[in-house]
Amino acid sequence: MSDRTEPGGVAARPVGRTSVPMVRRLFGATETGVFLALVVMCAFLAFATESFLTTGNLLNVGRQVSLLGIMAVGMTFVLISGEIDLSVGSTYALAGLGTGMLIVMGYGLPVALVAGLLIGAGIGVINGLLSTYGRLPSLIATLGMLSIVRGTALLVTDGQPVTVNERNGADPVTLEWFEAMGQARLFDIVPMQLVFFVLVAAVGWFVLSRTAFGFRAFAVGGSARAAQVSGIHAETVKITAFVIMGVLAALAGILSMAFLPSGQAGRTGLGLELDVIAAVVVGGASLSGGVGTVLGTVLGVLIIGVLRNGLVLMGVSPFMQEVMIGLVIIVAVAIDKWSTRRRTH
Repeated sequence: MSDRTEPGGVAARPVGRTSVPMVRRLFGATETGVFLALVVMCAFLAFATESFLTTGNLLNVGRQVSLLGIMAVGMTFVLISGEIDLSVGSTYALAGLGTGMLIVMGYGLPVALVAGLLIGAGIGVINGLLSTYGRLPSLIATLGMLSIVRGTALLVTDGQPVTVNERNGADPVTLEWFEAMGQARLFDIVPMQLVFFVLVAAVGWFVLSRTAFGFRAFAVGGSARAAQVSGIHAETVKITAFVIMGVLAALAGILSMAFLPSGQAGRTGLGLELDVIAAVVVGGASLSGGVGTVLGTVLGVLIIGVLRNGLVLMGVSPFMQEVMIGLVIIVAVAIDKWSTRRRTH
């Protein structure tokens, strides 16, 4: 195909040639593979079950993955910066239970919400300080914090369930607004938890891809030493990533308590960190740091959610569901490691 020349002697772009690099970039992206896997999974479930593609079921899937998705957005920042956070399930529990206890004690909703989010931010700061200035591997630091935070939740609640209702002392108006955060539906259709997830994902995408902090997170995760030489304060970036993770884990815990106003420290959020990390890795983020996107994370969350929902609809045993989710995690991590080797060689 020949090039055309526009009036004035300026060569025009070759006709039909500009779309080729765009298509190549699109189908070379990690997110594309994850998206295609999601489409194949949805197509299979649409034929295998009668109710999968119904509006009610799809909205139900969206609600079910929302809290996982909110935390996965935070974990995306942590993994991209080259760290990992295993304390998210405990943070989720402590923040949600703490917010509920404050409401039962008669505090207003703004005070309770701010306190819950500050709990998450504080845990994030501690995780960040231990992993940077404390020189502890984040795997070990956050594993220790997992037990400390869970133990704190048990001490604060004395191991007893926390139930938020008027009988226990909650103000009726405060309780109504609190429950609306988790139980209401936008336009009487879209669950509020899904609305929160969409908003968090949109803000996370903007921060990661359109701000200087996002650029620094990728730089630090790719090579902390090179980032330091370039004038980037790696410790500050990593601590900020942990704080974002803590706040979003706390938000998810608060929304969980608002949806089902009862929880117990020994059970709430137990093992949740594995699902969060799995969703982010399935979405294409690298455990080695420097790689990942919020879009990929959203797709990874949807894959986990659709898989769980589809297995339930097909009547698969809950025990087999855990086996299959575990296989998905292993395959995702294996692909991540193989991709990392290919990039480094």
